[in-house]
Amino acid sequence: MATTGYTAVIRQDDPWWIGWIEEIPGVNSQGATRDELLSNLREVLAEAIEMNREEARRAAGESFEEVAIGP
Repeated sequence: MATTGYTAVIRQDDPWWIGWIEEIPGVNSQGATRDELLSNLREVLAEAIEMNREEARRAAGESFEEVAIGP
C-alpha cells in the first residue's frame, strides 16, 4: 500500500495545544505540549484509519481487491 502524508493543523490555546488532521474529519486531539499533541494526533489517526479499513472490508464482503490510489 502507498504511504500517504497527512497534514496537522495545530495551535496553542493556553494551556493546551490543540490540533486536527486536515484530510480526515473527526481526527483531532489535544496535549499539554506540542510534542504530546503531535504524538496524540498520530495515535488517533492510526486508530481512525484502522477502523475505516475494518469497516470497508466488512462492507466489501468476502471477496475483494485492494488497490492503492495516490493523490
